Amino acid sequence: MKLDDLITRFSDTTEKQRKAIFSTLFIAGNKLQTLFDNRIPEVSLKQFMLLSIVRQSKEPLTFTQLGNLLGCSRQNIKKLADVLMRKGFVIIQQSPRDTRALCIRPTENCNDYFENEFSEYQEELKYLFEVYTDQEIETLFILLSKLYTGIDNLEKRVARKKQEITLTTEEKQ
Repeated sequence: MKLDDLITRFSDTTEKQRKAIFSTLFIAGNKLQTLFDNRIPEVSLKQFMLLSIVRQSKEPLTFTQLGNLLGCSRQNIKKLADVLMRKGFVIIQQSPRDTRALCIRPTENCNDYFENEFSEYQEELKYLFEVYTDQEIETLFILLSKLYTGIDNLEKRVARKKQEITLTTEEKQ
C-alpha cells in the first residue's frame, strides 16, 4: 500500500481524518527521529530537543519541568542529561529554587555546538518546510499549537478515568 492510497482512504469522513492525523503525527515523529539520528552523530534528536529547551530557557529548569515540556518523565530527562553531561554539553546542578531538585545548565561547549556545528543542519531544516507557503506555515503553527490544548484535554480525561477506577476499587474493598 502506498501513502497516497492511505490518504485517499482516510479522507472522506472527519472520524477517519482524526485517525489519519493521529497516525501521521506518530509516523512523522518516527521518520524525523530516524533522519535526525542518522544524520547528526553527536546527539540524538531527544538530546537535541533537551539542549534546545535548556538553551532557550532564561532560568535553569528542573528535570520535572523539562519532562513536562518535552512530554516525558523526569527519569527520562535524567538519562538524557547524564549522557549530555558526559559529552560536555550541560552541567547538572542543584536547583536555586528547590534544593531537592536538580536542574540543567548549558555549557560553553553546548553554545559553541549550536553556533558552529549545528548551523549546517539548521540550514537543512528549511527543506522540511519548503513545500509550504508562509501563510500555510502560520496556519500549521497555529493548528499545532492548538493541538497542545487537545493533548491537555486528553491528559485530564485519562487522569479523571484513572481516579474513577481507583475510587470504584476502593469502594468495593
